[in-house]
Amino acid sequence: MPELPEVEVVRRGLEQWVAGRTVATVEVYHPRAVRRHLEGADHFVQAVTGRTLAAAHRRGKYLWLPLAEPDGTPSGRALVAHLGMSGQLLVEKPSAPDETHLRARFTFADGGRELRFVDQRTFGGLAVEELPRGGGAGGAVAEEIPPRLTHIAIDPLDRAFDVGSFSAALRRRRTEVKRALLDQTLIGGVGNIYADESLWRARLHGARPTDKLTGAQVADLLEGIRDVLGESLAQGGTSFDSLYVDVNGQSGYFSRHLAVYGQADRPCPRCGTAIRRESFMNRSSYSCPACQPRPRTRRTSSAPRPRREA
Repeated sequence: MPELPEVEVVRRGLEQWVAGRTVATVEVYHPRAVRRHLEGADHFVQAVTGRTLAAAHRRGKYLWLPLAEPDGTPSGRALVAHLGMSGQLLVEKPSAPDETHLRARFTFADGGRELRFVDQRTFGGLAVEELPRGGGAGGAVAEEIPPRLTHIAIDPLDRAFDVGSFSAALRRRRTEVKRALLDQTLIGGVGNIYADESLWRARLHGARPTDKLTGAQVADLLEGIRDVLGESLAQGGTSFDSLYVDVNGQSGYFSRHLAVYGQADRPCPRCGTAIRRESFMNRSSYSCPACQPRPRTRRTSSAPRPRREA
């Protein structure tokens, strides 16, 4: 599943190549590509055709581009995209051959490169959704977020990220710290890869109880999250196969710098101990046994304690 760096790389590509352009035609080749648009494929085509795509936004792993009317006024709606496990938004020359798993195509009034939605496993999708209207305090314009994305927390690279609120919320969860990091209502954009990498940097095992974390440990964890996300962004994200690419079809190279994720039995970059793989929520977790010791579990035996002899 693409995580924050991979989706942010795509957002930046859309901002560069697509934002500000007017859609001339839309073709939907597979109904699952627009299954999240409840009014159907025909309505989706009508809602986007002739509209201008505004600046590209991201919340967690979702992308959206507000739509403007032909006269330039905001339409109050946005094109929303989720890449799922294998979705790609590619910017291609019109003469480029169609991809095998092409699901939707957008051409533009300027006749330049077109936008293609390619999705091998069809878990991703596109939709047009209403945007909330209204201003913020003092007449400021509030950020317009599609309503069904508002439950997703902002990510730690966002300037509005509140460190104090995150720390308090994390320690209130009373769960394992890795489970908490994967909760998109607590922190946006972090998935299995970057959770493991961040925990390694903070020297924490994923099973460590959140309510037992110290303030210093939370600070180290947040620093690790920010560092690993930033470094991955600089490398174009993590690509394990041809499914994870930017809008130009280029792979990211952060997989070459992963410390623990996918590195089972290889030496820890910090201490040399063999990295371990453990089952976790129908997937895998990776950690260093020496740097990230598993927390001790309390004995829960109900047997009575033996009496001391007088």
